[in-house]
Amino acid sequence: MTIRELVKEKGATVIDVRSSWEFADGHVNDAINIPLEEITTRIDEINELRGPYLLYCRSGNRSGMACSILQQSGVTEVYNGGGLADMQIALM
Repeated sequence: MTIRELVKEKGATVIDVRSSWEFADGHVNDAINIPLEEITTRIDEINELRGPYLLYCRSGNRSGMACSILQQSGVTEVYNGGGLADMQIALM
């Protein structure tokens, strides 16, 4: 499934795992900012959001780590959207 399909057809919740200052500098429309270092403490909040979950960061590294953390915590339908530029291109 592509990024576009996850967002447009499946209604994925887009989560930006970059820092709050990176998020403030620019982000995907309708993205929620939950920095990587807060993922473990906000799992209950994430579970209350609509899945599937599409995570991104600057390069795809932090979002990959966040995906692993969520999956190990029992959150299903978690996808790594890669970096901000990847997401912006995919959603054009």
